[in-house]
Amino acid sequence: MKPAVTVFWFRRDLRLQDNAGLYQALKSGHPVLPLFIFDTDILSSLEDKNDRRVEFIHQALVEMQEELTGLGSSLDVRYGKPLQVFQDLFTMYELKAVYTNQDYEPYARQRDESVGQWLKEKSCAFHAFKDQVILEKNEVLKDDGKPYTVFTPYSRKWKAVLSKQPISCFPAKKYYSRFLQQTPKPVPSLASIGFKASGLPFPSKSWKKEVISRYKEQRNIPSLPGTTRLSVHLRFGTISIRKLALEAGSLDETFLDELIWRDFYHMILWHFPRVAGHSFKPEYDKIRWRNNEKEFEAWCKGQTGYPVVDAGMRELNATGFMHNRVRMIVASFLTKHLLIDWRWGEAWFACKLLDFDLAANNGGWQWAAGSGCDAAPYFRVFNPYLQTQKFDPEMKYIRQWVPEFEEPGYPRPIVEHEAARKRCLETYAVALKK
Repeated sequence: MKPAVTVFWFRRDLRLQDNAGLYQALKSGHPVLPLFIFDTDILSSLEDKNDRRVEFIHQALVEMQEELTGLGSSLDVRYGKPLQVFQDLFTMYELKAVYTNQDYEPYARQRDESVGQWLKEKSCAFHAFKDQVILEKNEVLKDDGKPYTVFTPYSRKWKAVLSKQPISCFPAKKYYSRFLQQTPKPVPSLASIGFKASGLPFPSKSWKKEVISRYKEQRNIPSLPGTTRLSVHLRFGTISIRKLALEAGSLDETFLDELIWRDFYHMILWHFPRVAGHSFKPEYDKIRWRNNEKEFEAWCKGQTGYPVVDAGMRELNATGFMHNRVRMIVASFLTKHLLIDWRWGEAWFACKLLDFDLAANNGGWQWAAGSGCDAAPYFRVFNPYLQTQKFDPEMKYIRQWVPEFEEPGYPRPIVEHEAARKRCLETYAVALKK
């Protein structure tokens, strides 16, 4: 007779503590089998087999496995297509229900629909919960029931909703005894799934109160440790967004606003999935991008002759991180100075960023290009020199990443700022008929 179990399927929530779906699974009444699937549909799309995000996930799984082993249980880590994995599990267990946490990306929605439909045919319930955001989908809507497309009124409504239904956490720990008791199973090695470990450290998952309390004053200075570096942990759910909002959001409202921006972009992706590949404002898809491949390559390598742009791109390529102020500068430069399609930059960031998140990355790039909801106006073209004077006046950040910027061998500027700005405005005006 097959053992009856409830499955909890980990995805973007790689922790046991304050995990909404896991909490509900543990309360369901059946032993809980913890499952993670290295999804071959996702992994096969990654060109770089040294992708540190896979290494980060693997490291998080090993940490969870240590916790579960101490509880007499074990992660079941599979490699394959999710639907096939559940079909295999069905031959081993009597699946009473599958619990997981909601994922808002188009591929994830399609995947969950497919898995959920198959489970339904097998009389197995599929439950998905809110976990990676604070407020989701239709929880923050305009009075007429339509989704917001401008951040400021959205953030006001977001705070009003929270004032009526305060954030609460999920004390899963009290139900840990309900994990399926089983012999520990080894977590597959990175090599066994075709990837390699870099051995480089990842940002800490702990946050410093002094960083958050000074966040408003220091967050735009790339040479300072003025940001938390928690984005990769939020991306993969190794920390709880609720716990962070409760503990850190009260220290600095500007920091809380950043968490609201995160919810905002996930809400936009949910209601307007076409933004994955198309401009939020359709008329911006009429822009005639230059898409010069040599100039794109120079941008990618940090060889544009604009030190702050090059510093940002080199930091990204070397570490998988780029300071948020610099992200805006390099994105504006690519789309406005070089007139290269924002989707090219979005794809490069998708390959390189440790904290890559489709909703936030797409939102940021469309903001810079002017094509997104609540975006920078099309005529706003960041001047890299003025941005440097304002945010890196002593050039500490630039010297760290572009030490040769004053030497004869450093490239001349790839374009002249005023000429590029004029060309950009003319090109946008034609497409938008301004």
